[in-house]
Amino acid sequence: MKLKGQCLCGAVRYAFEGDPLFVFLCHCRDCQQSSGSLLHFGLIVPEVQFNREGEVRAYSKKSDAGREITREFCPNCGSGIDNRLELLPGAVVIKGGTLDDPSALAPTFELFARSKVSCFDGGASLRSFPGDVTVDPSELMWKAS
Repeated sequence: MKLKGQCLCGAVRYAFEGDPLFVFLCHCRDCQQSSGSLLHFGLIVPEVQFNREGEVRAYSKKSDAGREITREFCPNCGSGIDNRLELLPGAVVIKGGTLDDPSALAPTFELFARSKVSCFDGGASLRSFPGDVTVDPSELMWKAS
């Protein structure tokens, strides 16, 4: 399997050839806060098979589990590219949303499910739009029943 990806502005690009060791979702508060999203979609790959071009900056701190995690990101657009975990030396956690085709892989497990936002448990019924909302904004105003 050959996977490619990039940051939002394209200044950082990467490629990986091989099979990911794991594909997962993480719901820990650290991933939620660092991504600005409700979860992290990641794939763990051997570092020797991960090739990146472009400058990145890094931010390190202790994770929710108490181990060091280093998050690497594009200094231009701020997109997170990958994480390095104390727990897994020699591996890279690619941020799945940066893949050129994020639908190429599906997660097989999730971590920190106790921190999962309830809407991911089927607790919310959402209106769905196939693309941009091109309707009168008043059509989007409704009360939850």
